[in-house]
Amino acid sequence: MRIAVMGLGYVGAVSGACLAGMGHHVIGVDTSRAKVDMVNGGHPPVIENGLDEVFEEVVRGGRLAATDDANRAIGETELALVCVGTPSRSNGSIDLKYVKRVSEHIGDVLKRKADYFVVAIRSTVFPGTVEETVIPLLEEHSGKKAGKDFGVCMVPEFLREGSSVHDFYNPPKTVIGEFDKRSGEDLAGVFGGIGAPLIRTEIRIAEMVKYADNSFHALKVAFANEVGNICKKLDFDSHKVMDIFCLDTKLNLSPYYLKPGFAFGGSCLPKDLRALTYEARMHDIETPVLSSILESNRKQVLTVVKKLMEYKGRSLGFLGMSFKGGTDDLRESPLVEVIEAMIGKGFAVKIYDKYVSISRLVGANKEYIEKEIPHISSLLCGSARELVRGSDVVVVGNVGSDFREVLLSETTEGQVVIDLVRIFSDSDAIRGEYHGISW
Repeated sequence: MRIAVMGLGYVGAVSGACLAGMGHHVIGVDTSRAKVDMVNGGHPPVIENGLDEVFEEVVRGGRLAATDDANRAIGETELALVCVGTPSRSNGSIDLKYVKRVSEHIGDVLKRKADYFVVAIRSTVFPGTVEETVIPLLEEHSGKKAGKDFGVCMVPEFLREGSSVHDFYNPPKTVIGEFDKRSGEDLAGVFGGIGAPLIRTEIRIAEMVKYADNSFHALKVAFANEVGNICKKLDFDSHKVMDIFCLDTKLNLSPYYLKPGFAFGGSCLPKDLRALTYEARMHDIETPVLSSILESNRKQVLTVVKKLMEYKGRSLGFLGMSFKGGTDDLRESPLVEVIEAMIGKGFAVKIYDKYVSISRLVGANKEYIEKEIPHISSLLCGSARELVRGSDVVVVGNVGSDFREVLLSETTEGQVVIDLVRIFSDSDAIRGEYHGISW
């Protein structure tokens, strides 16, 4: 394709050169005459491993050139890849002045451009920016309609400084957030030849993926450093600890535990976090990341309590009471916390948990139930069906083997289902009112 890359900073220079390396014809656009001259002379305007060689090849081959004339670049191309900066303001929000300016400029040119044109945002922008800022500006300045007269996509980049050329051709994924199917097809044609999973999704999801990625990367650095500080104080090698930690790709470095939902509990995670942060305090080591985890978990419990308070005067039924489905372990179960909170606030409550019901007779938690929460044990129902039929609001706290089928067959239009584990991916399957937690 013929592509205009708007902005020749780090992302624009790398993306433009690598796209040209794939055979596309690229015109880089920047207000800096110095950058334009460097590109046209075959020299990258940023320092990056392997980029000199790519520039030399694509400029000499006539597939990459640069200009400060945005009108000409947009007029001569089929697609604009917007790579302008989105710097931080003093309050932490991002400054969209460059994104707005280029959106207005593209819109002005589109007014006079007869052919269908695609605007692809590559700059990192917060969810809602493309639909609430970029598209309205494009439509206002062009007098045309997005999805009909021109296309719009969000194409986040996953480039690491120092290895961005390699990352461009070997990304972990290619994500295209598309406003219209036609523009998504065009972007898939541009990036689809790269050997990576290609995901076409909603624009806001594509915008948010970049923030989720970078926030998690930052969290990993801070987590490893806090573990390292504790290890150093106790005089052993933190790198050996983390090398072993990273060998676990079943739980540690995996999708496990990374599904939004309810709080964690049980006999291990809360106890071990408290022990680790206590020992850190005893050695005068600050661990703000580790120390914030239990508080964040408590807030998730309060989120559910707050949601249930909207149904004052209606009966509650809890499908599940243990901290995790398939176990009778009630130790530090966040569901027990919610149940006790709702009883204390005057709600009529019923509970069904297959494993806890068995444990009342023979399980390891019998003594705990009878001594610590006897008032809860008296609220247990004999079946999930009985609970759903007798509750105005059903809270799905665990994944039970029969919960889905019972909810599909027994819920009525007047009932409410609060799902803490995403037992349903399609909320339309429930006849009553349906709410997820964190989705």
